[in-house]
Amino acid sequence: MAIIEISNLSYTYPGASKPSVNDVSLKIEKGEFVLITGPSGCGKTTLCRCFNGLVPHFYQGELKGQVTVAGKDISNSQTFDLAKHVGLVFQNPENQLFALSVEKDVAFGLENLGVPREEMRKRVDWALNLCGIYALRERSPHEVSGGQQQRVAIASVLAMQPEIIVLDEPTSFLDPLSAEKIFEVIYELNKKQGITVILVEHRLDLTAKYTDHLIVMDEGKIHLEGNPRDILYSDETKLIGVGIPKATLLYKMLKKDGLKIGGKTPLASDELAEELLEAFGKQ
Repeated sequence: MAIIEISNLSYTYPGASKPSVNDVSLKIEKGEFVLITGPSGCGKTTLCRCFNGLVPHFYQGELKGQVTVAGKDISNSQTFDLAKHVGLVFQNPENQLFALSVEKDVAFGLENLGVPREEMRKRVDWALNLCGIYALRERSPHEVSGGQQQRVAIASVLAMQPEIIVLDEPTSFLDPLSAEKIFEVIYELNKKQGITVILVEHRLDLTAKYTDHLIVMDEGKIHLEGNPRDILYSDETKLIGVGIPKATLLYKMLKKDGLKIGGKTPLASDELAEELLEAFGKQ
């Protein structure tokens, strides 16, 4: 069942000469882990802003087409209502942190939803521990590092436990090891709790292995969509400017050099290692 449906969506920011999103149609099924990628400025962030109603209610440009999220038409739904269903983590965490302490920032959304105090306490502690920032709970969010701020922003969304979590390059300030830990947490929530995850990310080496639905955007349009293994193996994807995972690139090179290697296209080094062990075992 589709939890997000987009039909012929175009959106132009005020004063812009051309649309940032141009005639996009898309369906995202409930419980999917969706990865959106593409060159900078291709419309990824604008598309994410449509999912929680920031477009068109906050960014008041020209919207054409229809976007339905959790059964609600975004044009006829207020952002506070959509926030019950969709949690958005911004690329710059400072844009959504404002409280006097980390703990209060994580609790803010729950307070607005009227969650009972005991339940709120449990959820805040759970989210802080999950993101590895429980020790920072009494610190000001503006006195911690950029990476820690990103963890606070992610925790504040996770604590609300929405049906859909949208993350716009949520680990851009984190080192690869810390980023991978966050992605593993998000993946676990997707698989164990059925939360629909929409992730915008350039670092496909870290993220491609988690996704089951890949979307490649360019110049405001969706150019490729579907199975990530098929799309990332395609030469067209690289021509658009997408950073193909190194394991996938090496797999393609080995096949072109004549190595008899089959199976599924690897998206990570451990998958490639399995394919190579099997191939050499047969030769």
